[in-house]
Amino acid sequence: MVEPYYRDDLVTLHHGNAEDVARTLDSGSVQTIVTSPPYFGLRDYGEEGQIGAESTVVDYVWNLVELFRELRRVLADDGTLWLNLGDSYATGSASGSQGRSGQRKDRSFTAAAMPARGGGVAPKNLLGVPWRVALSLQEDGWILRSDIIWAKKNVMPESVSDRPTKAHEYLFLFAKSPRYYYDAKAIEEDADPASAARYKGTFGNGKQAEVSKTELQRTIVSGEREYTGKRNKRDVWTVATQPFPGAHFAVYPPELIRPCILAGSRRGDVVLDPFSGSGTTGAVATQEGRRYVGVDLNRGYLDLSLRTRFAQPVLDLTGGDA
Repeated sequence: MVEPYYRDDLVTLHHGNAEDVARTLDSGSVQTIVTSPPYFGLRDYGEEGQIGAESTVVDYVWNLVELFRELRRVLADDGTLWLNLGDSYATGSASGSQGRSGQRKDRSFTAAAMPARGGGVAPKNLLGVPWRVALSLQEDGWILRSDIIWAKKNVMPESVSDRPTKAHEYLFLFAKSPRYYYDAKAIEEDADPASAARYKGTFGNGKQAEVSKTELQRTIVSGEREYTGKRNKRDVWTVATQPFPGAHFAVYPPELIRPCILAGSRRGDVVLDPFSGSGTTGAVATQEGRRYVGVDLNRGYLDLSLRTRFAQPVLDLTGGDA
């Protein structure tokens, strides 16, 4: 048994290669995985064996497939994987590299620092990395349930004039088994009040919906069923990026992943991030009364997360603030 880098009642952090650490974790010990691997060819984190620094996109995809194959064993049978990925561009040289310190804090992209290799992809091509990974995971046995668009409200402009500025990333929902835990009610969103009138047709059990003036924005009654002004969460999530006061440039906003944790786990469940980084996943997980297991190849990022993400009190698992 490998001793963790840090452990308390709610947070466990491991230092090392994600796949190596995954082999030491118990089967079925994690309810949901919420993570964002380093993007292909975008940035050098200065660690030997780091994912994202492969010479070809094919190697990058394969390394992620192997990692998540091992993590599928660690995941509960009714567990889910939420995977955030951005895309990269092929270049003919390293001129597009942002190096160890240049990635924009809003996670937008310039061209990737990679040769034009891997399936004969010519320079300037968008590589389609998120979908390459998603379909490869599907072929490896994962059930791909949803492709969610993260629409960025405050994306920074790019220095390009021959294509639109990229203002979105992907968040994929995978399941280990056909029947899996998913709390749709926990992430319901407000319905558009103007849409309520459209429910005047058949609703629920086929009876005519009745819309009162006072309840138009709140409730539509149809027989014994009730429309409460909420709707099932859509697959386009508009979330603003947020600056992070630390030496980590690839930080997703807490409100992007909060729905993943709320829908994919119960209070007291274990949430895993194999690319823990600054600890955003862990911070949200503990705020919502979950336990957290984080893994990172960079010891400095683990220390950063301990100083910035886990310094505040977390919620008591039984309910209420600690």
